[in-house]
Amino acid sequence: MFICGFAVLFFVVAASAGQVAEDPLERRTLDIAKDLRCAVCQNQPVAESNSDLARDMRAIIREQLQAGKTREEIIAYFVARYGDFVLLKPPYQDAGAVLWIAPLALLVAAGVSAFVFLRRRLRAALPEPPGLAREDAERVRRAREEDDA
Repeated sequence: MFICGFAVLFFVVAASAGQVAEDPLERRTLDIAKDLRCAVCQNQPVAESNSDLARDMRAIIREQLQAGKTREEIIAYFVARYGDFVLLKPPYQDAGAVLWIAPLALLVAAGVSAFVFLRRRLRAALPEPPGLAREDAERVRRAREEDDA
């Protein structure tokens, strides 16, 4: 009996979920919500999130669709409120490109600088050691003669 009751409950829930997806307004709401990021979730679309904020955002999308607003107007509303962060695919910005390229450019510049520095250092002629003083040279000569004898 328990299994039959569970099976009936399962089919009722599955059928009602299908009805929600068939609603054109709900379909358009979810279509817009899948392109928006939930501000409190970790990189999760509003369409998939179960947070309170995501439910509120879906409700706002639904209300604005009922008011006759276009997809672009609704997305612009959320961008004005949360910034480009709310978009799962934010637009290209030159500042963002600079932030990605700058570390690589600094690494290349450091490598080139190190190469030039080491190359110059290795090419620099070492100064000749100073010659021995006359007394020291004489002492060395005598020591060699004594060793030979």
